[in-house]
Amino acid sequence: MSNQIPVAMVNQFKMNVFHLAQQKGSKLRNEVRNETQKAEAAYYDYMGPVEARERVGRHSQVEYTDTPHGRRMVTTKDFYHADLVDDVDKLRTLQNPESEYTKAFKMAMGRKIDDVIIEGILGTAYAGKKGEIPVELPTTQKVAGFDGSALSGLNVKTLRLIKKTFNKRELGDEPIVMIISAEQLDDMLGETEITSSDYAAIKALVQGEVNSFMGIRFKTIERLPVNAADEKYSVTTGEWDASGTAITAGKGRVCIAFQKSGVLLAVAKDVTGRVDSLPEMHYSNQVYFSMSMGATRMEEVKVLRVLIKEA
Repeated sequence: MSNQIPVAMVNQFKMNVFHLAQQKGSKLRNEVRNETQKAEAAYYDYMGPVEARERVGRHSQVEYTDTPHGRRMVTTKDFYHADLVDDVDKLRTLQNPESEYTKAFKMAMGRKIDDVIIEGILGTAYAGKKGEIPVELPTTQKVAGFDGSALSGLNVKTLRLIKKTFNKRELGDEPIVMIISAEQLDDMLGETEITSSDYAAIKALVQGEVNSFMGIRFKTIERLPVNAADEKYSVTTGEWDASGTAITAGKGRVCIAFQKSGVLLAVAKDVTGRVDSLPEMHYSNQVYFSMSMGATRMEEVKVLRVLIKEA
């Protein structure tokens, strides 16, 4: 039961309830593949690349090659948020707090969707016929910010490395999306190559934003984790190197570059809200929001973990 309702009492001389500063809704849901899931656990198949054989001579024997197939399991989790609005609360305020609670809870669900997606990208994926094989993101899919002499923030060298890594995989023309925080956005705004040479193409720059550069589209979000342990990368290539220079735990922001088909969000129950009167709570109104969903990586080659040094 909320003890915070008195902040909205009439004697506070506030006609409206202002939401505390917060991210309003999901930023990532439309950036990944979305599927509807009707079970707690479900399986999603994909097919790997094949190579064409040369036909040698007339009437030659056909040779068969197994086409690679893969499978990922997604397990959904349930989430909710609820609070009560007493009748006496309505009498002491000049607005109905239920509508404001509804807005706030819906925004909370949106942020949780982003958390689920980020966890699905960076966490353990499960492959195999019954999802019995754990799959971690390999070190080949991990790079770090670098400037040629030291580990660094997000710069043009690092963006070139990200672009090159995807190009080498020959993954088609699917756009690259990169999730960054405000710190990395600030890093890019300090890069002359970004702010001047491509100024006309970066129209959002006048608002202090960078929406795309070098074919990479950026999404800023403040829910990315920091590295939990020291990690070592080459200061000359930015690639994983056990003998390289360490980024101290807590100093590196884990950013993510990916292609849409490489990440899947499975929704068993979309965001649902309702308001009910509860007799056992003196007919207070319960504002309740819930959802059920899970996420996973579909293909490791379509995901790149980018550790960026922060001051």
